[in-house]
Amino acid sequence: MNNQPPQQSDKPCCQHPRRTFLTRLSIGLSAVIGLVITMPVIGYVLAPIFKKPKEKWRAVGKLEDFKVGGFVLVQYEDPSPVAWAGVTATAGAWLRRVSETEFIAFSINCRHLGCPVRWVDDPKLFMCPCHGGVYYEDGTVAAGPPPEPLQKITVRVRNGQVEVQTIPTPLTLTTLT
Repeated sequence: MNNQPPQQSDKPCCQHPRRTFLTRLSIGLSAVIGLVITMPVIGYVLAPIFKKPKEKWRAVGKLEDFKVGGFVLVQYEDPSPVAWAGVTATAGAWLRRVSETEFIAFSINCRHLGCPVRWVDDPKLFMCPCHGGVYYEDGTVAAGPPPEPLQKITVRVRNGQVEVQTIPTPLTLTTLT
């Protein structure tokens, strides 16, 4: 007859700490792996909220190149160009020399769906070819579906160069149904 008490390792209760440890280790490692996988996605989604768009001044020509009067289409490099952007890195604005010292500029993108507007000198209107949006020469809406005036762009003259403050392409305010 064996009168010795059973050893600690033979008890079923002694396997629980090891099993509990392995369960917690598995849960912890799964959480770390899940966090590592989702962090880039979360960063991609939240980055536009916390990152301010870059605004830079871009020269569009010499002061003497612009005559007082009608609008001129000027092109400049987008504020946040990337190496693979190609022609999409070029943005545009309608620039007008109002007086010897004053300029006014509008984004070329219609506020309806972002199509480029063109200046028609005879009626002195900006026309959007996509959906018939029409703007007055001060950028306000004359007719059509645009919900807002053309976006104004800040202009300055520095060292004989006319510069525009680049902005990201304005988003449309139209809700698609």
